[in-house]
Amino acid sequence: MEPWAILVIALLILGITTPLWSTVGLLRRVGELQNQTTPSQLATRLQNTVRPNQVAVLIAAHNEELVIAETIASAKRLVPAGNIHVISDGSTDATSGIAEAEGVNCLELNPNRGKAGALAAGIEYYDLASNYEVMLLLDADTRLSPDYLETGLPLFAAPDVVAVAGRAKSLPDTRHRNPLARVLLAYRERLYAAVQLLMKYGQAAESANVVNIVPGFASMYRTRILPEIDVDAPGLLIEDFNMTFEVHAKKLGRIEFHPSAAVAYTQDPDNLRDYIRQVRRWQLGFWQTVRRHGWNRGKFWVVLYVHVLELVSASFVLILAVPIVILSELTEVSLLRPVDLLIGVILPDYLLTIVAAVVLRRPSMLLLGVVFPLIRVLDAVICLITLTLAWTRITSGVWVSPTRRLQPA
Repeated sequence: MEPWAILVIALLILGITTPLWSTVGLLRRVGELQNQTTPSQLATRLQNTVRPNQVAVLIAAHNEELVIAETIASAKRLVPAGNIHVISDGSTDATSGIAEAEGVNCLELNPNRGKAGALAAGIEYYDLASNYEVMLLLDADTRLSPDYLETGLPLFAAPDVVAVAGRAKSLPDTRHRNPLARVLLAYRERLYAAVQLLMKYGQAAESANVVNIVPGFASMYRTRILPEIDVDAPGLLIEDFNMTFEVHAKKLGRIEFHPSAAVAYTQDPDNLRDYIRQVRRWQLGFWQTVRRHGWNRGKFWVVLYVHVLELVSASFVLILAVPIVILSELTEVSLLRPVDLLIGVILPDYLLTIVAAVVLRRPSMLLLGVVFPLIRVLDAVICLITLTLAWTRITSGVWVSPTRRLQPA
């Protein structure tokens, strides 16, 4: 195969947006250091932008008795207990009792409405838009870092900032794991590094403002825009993509993100069954949101559909590369050689692993990363299947919580 063809394959795997937004993020970082506008410096200069007692914490929970107490405890370290609102959505376990014992507000819903429905009910019932300046959405298995608000609230200093996307990190895993669990958890860490450090940081630059996801696991919104957002849009499996798209579609303001601000820890799947279920839910929710909003004018939508094109193209390449190599070997027709697969597919993917291992200071990832392309093939299959389902199947949004595990405090 010609060198230019290998380069095309490599670009399809890495995409053009990753290096583009990485460059923008690097320039943004240089500008912050020169102008002394990092979150910690802003926190020192802007003590009264939004105060912690003006922040409402909203947690939608469905059968979360294993994790809800520690999540509430992490929130109580940052805001008064009266600012925390748990929406127990059709729970049949001890979720509600634990929340009430922790001294926080608890609203029980029956029947199960789904996460988006639970959030919408909580926003309305507690009138968060009138009683607070900022709403912090929190998943029931999330633990906030001690400086989450200290670093995150200064990002609201600019009046046009209406949402702050939290930075996700995996909860430290101290238990002995089988090899597959270690691979899945390390792969998710690499994903967080690639999406947040190489892309989202640049996309959140003031001149860009094209962030496509304010993750619902631990992010903040100005409450004044909540009446403008259709939180519980019908037919969507998840809410966070839709809430983000609503901000852009209705031109409500700017979304901010910084790698050193608003950090929170989440419990990632450690087995293949839960991993597939979670990725399927995320991907289907993304495609459903793309379908719902269609095309709008503006740079966000251009960037979004370039991302869609890259996502679909990379999925096809990842799925078809190995079969084409096998076909080439069997028929002696030089469509794609093993060396082409190595240079065009495996090496670009491993480059992401090297970057993540260096940034996260995880040398063990260099060994685990050898099998990451197999997980990417699985992701690609799920991506294309859910793309079809998004246009052929309607979902109710009613949820079943992923399998939780007890996490050391």
